[in-house]
Amino acid sequence: MGNGGASVNLGVTKDISSTALRHSKNVLATLFGAPARRRFDVRYWDGTIEQGNPDDRAFTLVLTRPGALRRMLLPPSELSIVEAYLSGDVDVEGDLSSAVTIADAINGQLRSPLVLASILRELLGLPKDDARGDDVRRTRADKKVAPAGRPHEPRRDRAAIQYHYDVGNEFYQLWLDERMVYSCAYFASPTMTLDEAQEAKLDLVCRKLRLHPGERFLDVGCGWGALVMHAARHYDVQAVGITLSQQQLALARDRIDAAGLASRCHIELCDYRDVARLGVFDKAASVGMVEHVGVEHLPQYFTSVHGVLQPGGLFLNHGIVSVEASHPLSLSQHIERKLWRRDAFIDQYVFPDGKLGPFHAVVESAEESGFETRDVESLREHYVLTLREWVRRLESCEAEAIALVGQHAYRVWRLYMTAACYSFAQGRLNVLQTLFAKPRNGDAMLPLTRADLYAASQTSVASGTFAPSGR
Repeated sequence: MGNGGASVNLGVTKDISSTALRHSKNVLATLFGAPARRRFDVRYWDGTIEQGNPDDRAFTLVLTRPGALRRMLLPPSELSIVEAYLSGDVDVEGDLSSAVTIADAINGQLRSPLVLASILRELLGLPKDDARGDDVRRTRADKKVAPAGRPHEPRRDRAAIQYHYDVGNEFYQLWLDERMVYSCAYFASPTMTLDEAQEAKLDLVCRKLRLHPGERFLDVGCGWGALVMHAARHYDVQAVGITLSQQQLALARDRIDAAGLASRCHIELCDYRDVARLGVFDKAASVGMVEHVGVEHLPQYFTSVHGVLQPGGLFLNHGIVSVEASHPLSLSQHIERKLWRRDAFIDQYVFPDGKLGPFHAVVESAEESGFETRDVESLREHYVLTLREWVRRLESCEAEAIALVGQHAYRVWRLYMTAACYSFAQGRLNVLQTLFAKPRNGDAMLPLTRADLYAASQTSVASGTFAPSGR
């Protein structure tokens, strides 16, 4: 009797799998056309393979269970697609940067009511698979950040920063450069190593600020201390960095002590709104931190920095902006973004509360606080190169990364950096270094040209021979 029951169950399972295979193939055919026209292969849970165009195949889309597409496309949104990947319902073997275009392709197809109705019938024929225990939604940022208060209240900002950065110093050390610089590098040529390009970026910031020996320098959102250490070592300034991450604070202090720089730079656990307690500074920088502030809080951010700068001081703000945010949306576009849950992945799993705004909001807020805009440089292509290298390095140590943080976190970081690279390459995002001045009686304390910057860039940082130009 027992064997007979097992045979019946096996038969039912085969029927379910066979039916799910048919529905799944129909969904993919509707969305992407016949297999031979696709730029990817598909491998189903039972080993069935559909081969794409042999001359244009960049990756394999793997459906790991019969209900994979149902969970991926119901409800149809960018977040559902992402969560299907994070949970292992679907996988990508090969070039993930090519696979991230799938979401845009699906969105384009689902704008047709006929297509939507056609695949909906197929999707509802797939098993729900709701009993699985690896629901990644339990690890969304809102589960840990929302209880801390309303967006961008100090306590919630601290929780959001810790959610992102306290994944673990060892994890970041796997794929960042030796200085652990977690922002766009500066490539004089594409052949530069990541270590060289990050050192070049650190020095570019210092040169733009025209740092001088003995000045007090503030780094807002200092990460693991790379910029304050570089400024203290090569420009002989008194450098102070602030962070909200306990893990960054601990490692940055250890690195400063190990480098023998404790007399010239130190790190504080401090919110940018409380920076006045640290005294007055001659120069300040913020590299990759403004993205966490929130567009509506930019005035307070710039006012805080402006308030601690001496007259004649300079502030270098390095941050990502949304090019798309500067374009007004029609009502239909606004509705589409809401329904598609565009950018929800970043908010839910990567940078909680981190909304990117247009560049004009940055300049407007800075100038309203009293700053004068003096120089702007786009590093968009540099971030494409940086992100490609980060992803390559992360993928090369996949097993070690998963051992440290788990499969889910590894997939989050691999996907978010790959998708960000695509957005920068497509011109949807930009990263801009903007130099602001706090004039003293109308004098911005800057030379007439940028000649000093170019002259300095010809000098080897490692030689320690750079002599800052006079004011």
